Amino acid sequence: MIDVAIFGAGRIGKIHAGNLVRQSGVRLTHVVDPDAAAAAALAAQHGSRVSDTDAVFREAAVRAVVIASSTDTHADLIERAAASGKAIFCEKPVDLDLARARRCADAVKKAGVTCLIGFQRRYDPTFAAAKQRLDAGEVGAPEMLVVTSRDPGAPPVEYLKRSGGIFKDMLIHDFDIFRWILGDEARTVFATGSVLADPKVGEVGDVDCTAVTIRTKSGRLAQINTTRRAAYGYDQRFEVLGSKGMLQAGNHRPTEVVAWTEASVSQDKPEYFFLERYRVAYALEMAHFFDVLAKGATPRTSIGDGVAALELAEAATTSWREKRIVEF
Repeated sequence: MIDVAIFGAGRIGKIHAGNLVRQSGVRLTHVVDPDAAAAAALAAQHGSRVSDTDAVFREAAVRAVVIASSTDTHADLIERAAASGKAIFCEKPVDLDLARARRCADAVKKAGVTCLIGFQRRYDPTFAAAKQRLDAGEVGAPEMLVVTSRDPGAPPVEYLKRSGGIFKDMLIHDFDIFRWILGDEARTVFATGSVLADPKVGEVGDVDCTAVTIRTKSGRLAQINTTRRAAYGYDQRFEVLGSKGMLQAGNHRPTEVVAWTEASVSQDKPEYFFLERYRVAYALEMAHFFDVLAKGATPRTSIGDGVAALELAEAATTSWREKRIVEF
């Protein structure tokens, strides 16, 4: 039996808690959150107890931690968990500061503990199938990647103030997709952005629409377009062009029913938000984490991947602010 503590009883913490208690041989024993009511509710739901950070790291029986708390807590909790010899599942990003994220990676390596970073898109069945078929050579050698990533609306301004900016908060997932799909690293990054959806975003020094162009070390090209406002829902898709064809990975819809009438041909809009779009991916991600612990396999999304995506986010931020191409 693997005893687990979770940090964070908010929206994503509830999802991870629900998925981890479904794993065979796993039980949630500790819930930590500064919001006492939220912690108590989640603990009661899963038969665990409200705890605090120090108690978790003193408890030898806790073999793994799930970090779903605010971004500013991630690095401290990773380092403490590593020092305590506990396996780590942590939501992205590792930290907003690249140097601090690298120190976390060093701490994890030194301790020799498992650390999986929550890039759930790699676990999405549609995206994973596209990657598998690409690796099998179905469309030849990959040459170009186009990623579309659009949210239905911007988060609250108070959140944006501490988010680290759109490149670290939102596009960090797209940078991970870029690395994963092409199996390559960036040589140059050029990013531009505008405030087109909500003037309040600009007031906190951020943008809500971006376009990023990446040239890889082997000369491949990638383009990522994002916006904080898509009136029709959550738009997550990519296409990869290869020497022998193209693979596309599209959106999910509530149903796949298509209505053909005299007036029009219509179908459901994409699922509205990431919680719906990636519900299966979140479950598969958590199952993989505990499979890694049981079998000693390498995590599919490591802390090294977290640092690499943050490096790209940092480069994109610099490119946008300084209006120049950033070279690695």
